[in-house]
Amino acid sequence: MSQAVKTETPKEPNGSTAKANGTAVNGKLEALKRPRHVSGGVEEIIDPFCNPEKPQRISFHDVTSAAFLIRGGVERTPCPKSTSSDLYGMELYLKKDFLQYTGSFKERGARYALLSLTEEQKRTGVISASLGNHAQALCYHGWKLNIPVTVVMPKAAPIMKIQKCRNYKARVIVDGNDMGEAKSLAMRMSREEGLLYVNGYDHPHIMAGQGTIGLEILEQVPEPDAVVVPVGGGGLIAGIATAVKALSPKTKIIGVESEKCASFTRAMENDGPIHTPIKNTLADGLAVPKVGYNAYATAMPLIDRMVVVKEEWIAVAILRLVEEEKCVVEGAGGAGLAAILAGHLDELKGKKVVVLLCGGNIDTTVFGRCLERGLAAVGRLVKFNVEVSDRPGGINDLCALLVRVGVSIKDIMHERAWLRDVYTVEVKVVCETVDWTHSLELKNELKKFYSKVQFSDVPLALTNDTDS
Repeated sequence: MSQAVKTETPKEPNGSTAKANGTAVNGKLEALKRPRHVSGGVEEIIDPFCNPEKPQRISFHDVTSAAFLIRGGVERTPCPKSTSSDLYGMELYLKKDFLQYTGSFKERGARYALLSLTEEQKRTGVISASLGNHAQALCYHGWKLNIPVTVVMPKAAPIMKIQKCRNYKARVIVDGNDMGEAKSLAMRMSREEGLLYVNGYDHPHIMAGQGTIGLEILEQVPEPDAVVVPVGGGGLIAGIATAVKALSPKTKIIGVESEKCASFTRAMENDGPIHTPIKNTLADGLAVPKVGYNAYATAMPLIDRMVVVKEEWIAVAILRLVEEEKCVVEGAGGAGLAAILAGHLDELKGKKVVVLLCGGNIDTTVFGRCLERGLAAVGRLVKFNVEVSDRPGGINDLCALLVRVGVSIKDIMHERAWLRDVYTVEVKVVCETVDWTHSLELKNELKKFYSKVQFSDVPLALTNDTDS
C-alpha cells in the first residue's frame, strides 16, 4: 500500500466537515471572491471545495449524516447473490445501484449536496458540468426539492441525457467541446451568478452521499471479504471505502478502471492527481482525466488494490450481466465484473465478494455494439473468408454446410474482382455459434471441402491474456 496522504480538513464549530454554508461560499458576494489564477493567459477559477492545496477528507460521520438525510429520497437498492456464483468460483453478490430512478448511484451524493445547502443557496440554486449521470441526478433531485439547477453539458453529451435533464425542469446549457471546456464555463457562471458549483465526484457532500452504498452493502452482505468498485473521478470509491473500512476493516476495497482511462492508477504512480489522456471507451462514465483531490486524499489510505481491465472484458461483462442476471448496465457498471472475468481477482475465489453495478444509462446503439463485441470476445461471433466455386450452386453449397453444422449466419457477402481464378468467388461470412468449440468444429468442417479458408483469430477471452 502507498503511504497515507496527510491532509487538513476544514471543520465547523461542531467538528464536522465544512458544509456548503461555510465561509468559502455564501451567495453572490462570496462567489466573487473565489480563488482563481491565470494559466497560459486563461483565467482558471478554483472550486473552493476542491482546492488542490487543501484537500478535504470525509469521515464516517459524514457518511452516516448523509444516510440519515437522504433516506426516503433515494432507493435502497438490492444486493442479491449472483445466479452465476458457482461459475465464478466465489460467493458473488451484485449491488444493483443502477436501479435508482435516474439510472445511477449519482443520486445519493446529489440529493445530500442539495439538502445541505443554506436557505439562501436553495433559493439561488446550484450549477455543475457533466456528461450525463451526475447532471441527471442533480436535475431530478433539484426538481423534487424545488431548488434551481443549471447544468453545462459538452456538445458530445448524448441527446437522450440532455433531454432528460430538460424534462426535470433544469436550465441546460450545451456548450464546450469536452468536459474541460464545459466545466470552465460552469465555473465562470458560478462566480458571476452566485451559484454553488457542485463537483460530480470531488465535492465532500457528493463523496459522503456515495458512501451510503457502503453502509447498505454491509447491512445486506455482512462481513464481505472484498468490495469491488468501478473508479472514475474517485468519489465513489472514496465514499464506499470510508464507510466499509470503518465497520469492516478486514474487507478489501478493490478499484477497477478501464485501460482507456486509468487516471487513478496514474495518480497512484505520481503520488497525486495528474492529468491523464483519455481515449474513447465503453466505460464513458469512468472517463475522468484527473481524479479529484479530495477523493484521492480520502481513498488512498483505504484502497487495497487497483485493477486496470481491457475494453473487451467490459463488453463481455455487459453481455454476461444481460444473459445471466437480466441486468442492463453501462460500461462503467460492468467494470467490476470485468475484472473477475479477466482473471485479475483470482485470489478471491472461494470468498464472499460484492461487485457494484453502479449505472445503467447506456445508449441503445452502443448497447448493441457492446453485445456484439462481447460475443466476439468469447468466440461466439466469428468471421471467416472462404473461396468457393462461382458456378451455380456454389454459395448454396456453403450455406448448406453452415446449416448442417448448426451456425446462424449474421452477415454474408461475396467478392469476385480481386481473385486470380475467374471461376471462384470469395465469400465473407459473419456467423454466431454456441461457443468457441463450436466455432472450431465449423472451421474443421470448412477445411474438409474448401482449400482456402481464413478464420478469425482466437478470441481475447480464450487467450489467457490478463495483463493490464
